[in-house]
Amino acid sequence: MLHHRTLAQDSGGIPGPNETYVPLRVTNNCPDTVWPGIGTQHGLGPGLGGFELVPGETMAFLVGPTWQGRVWGRTNCTFNADGTGPSNLNGWNGGGQACLTGDCFGVLDCEFSGATPTTLAEFNLRGGYANSQTFYDISLVDGYNLPLAIIYIPAANTSSIPPNLTNPSCVATSGFLWPPSRTGETYSNATYPTPWESRLTNQDIAGWCPWDLQVYPPIKPGDGVYPYPDDRIQRPIFDPCLSACAATNDPAVCCTGEFDDPKVCKPSLYSEMAKSVCPDAYSFAFDDQTSTFIIPAGGGWEVVFCPAGRSTDILATFGSQLSSVASGGGTVAKAVDDAARNVTFIMTHGSGAAEMWARGTGWLVAVAVVCSVVVLLG
Repeated sequence: MLHHRTLAQDSGGIPGPNETYVPLRVTNNCPDTVWPGIGTQHGLGPGLGGFELVPGETMAFLVGPTWQGRVWGRTNCTFNADGTGPSNLNGWNGGGQACLTGDCFGVLDCEFSGATPTTLAEFNLRGGYANSQTFYDISLVDGYNLPLAIIYIPAANTSSIPPNLTNPSCVATSGFLWPPSRTGETYSNATYPTPWESRLTNQDIAGWCPWDLQVYPPIKPGDGVYPYPDDRIQRPIFDPCLSACAATNDPAVCCTGEFDDPKVCKPSLYSEMAKSVCPDAYSFAFDDQTSTFIIPAGGGWEVVFCPAGRSTDILATFGSQLSSVASGGGTVAKAVDDAARNVTFIMTHGSGAAEMWARGTGWLVAVAVVCSVVVLLG
């Protein structure tokens, strides 16, 4: 079901780079209701900061051509009749929150960003050279709560860009992951197969979040002593995960203060694990080289919660091709189009996310062994 809420009269076509508005759609493919939030940092926003979206529903908006903002999903919300606060006096956990994750001060129509953890879709519609480029990304810098994809709606000047170069997806919730495969056609087509992270299973991603960063870890079994390693404990399917920065506010992992330098601030365990399950997503402050999508301005956008398929591995596979597209003004070189069609090329390029996963889980097991020894000897 598609609902429209717009700031200007729709002219009937997909806007080009010089049009006065840009379509922004938000779709809920989750099995449960989601309450999206939309934050505007610059430019003309959609006129609505939050709303309810039932499964299978899409809400359509228009934003200004220089809009900068973010979209996220809120979960398990209970608002009062006019949406100005939680339905019960003190909200979730007595803190005045109307939503279990992504809450924005207990109100339906957000005026500020949501509380961590949230999976974010971030947009800067006019940046780069002569403000002629659009920058966008999926960010896990504030943590993760829901699977999310960004789908590009081409304009006349960008219609030749292969769709498997533009549509990132992050699926890090157990039960939502399709079987392992290096390529797929979700949000693309058979001519332009999408590169996917290819090795992780639903069982793998059930335990990707470092134990102490889970917002709602499982109840302690037995006599209250956790068995080690922690990954033997059954985790809930909905397992929101704080980033190391959101959990600790430590400058060393937030890349602030004396650590505000890419040569000094390095990815934490959380960042490595997040990158392993979602190779195209931002995992910490200086992860922009492997996380930012840049294309010529023009066209529209759809943010999809609980997208079909798997996490994408686009930037590591097509990095040089995307650089060519970003500087081409919408013109796509034949070599770029050929690579985007070439399954062999896709199969032989990529991020090696599974190797990062192996390093991360190895670290977790090592910690678990040390903790077990301490418990036994203590």
